[in-house]
Amino acid sequence: MTSTPLPTARSRAVSTTFVVLRVLVALMFVVASAGPKFFGEAYAVEIFTEIGAGQWFRYLIGFFELAGGIGLLVPGLVAPAAIGLVGLMVGAGSTQVVILDNPAFVITPIILGVLCGLIAWHHRADLRALRSR
Repeated sequence: MTSTPLPTARSRAVSTTFVVLRVLVALMFVVASAGPKFFGEAYAVEIFTEIGAGQWFRYLIGFFELAGGIGLLVPGLVAPAAIGLVGLMVGAGSTQVVILDNPAFVITPIILGVLCGLIAWHHRADLRALRSR
């Protein structure tokens, strides 16, 4: 008979911390990032006008942010959603530096990308399970 060890107080604290982190990052992507893009907030429209790809691109990026934020809240999708958001933040940071020439604004995508990377790393076992299916 094999017994499963009970979670320690430290592992419960780490798990709780990552749940809170996931919820906060998800809210950031859904409410503060995708929302303004979908509702046509003036600054979002201006940024995508400067990028020059057209306003359809604003909706596409908003969709990816919304899907990623929701994915962070769905247990089986946390790791792939976090990895997708890391990629999105790499693109956002690159766009800030190369196209928009705003290197100071790269801080937010870096922070969010690192947080999503940590979330993906914490849920790496889920990726293995997905890969084995």
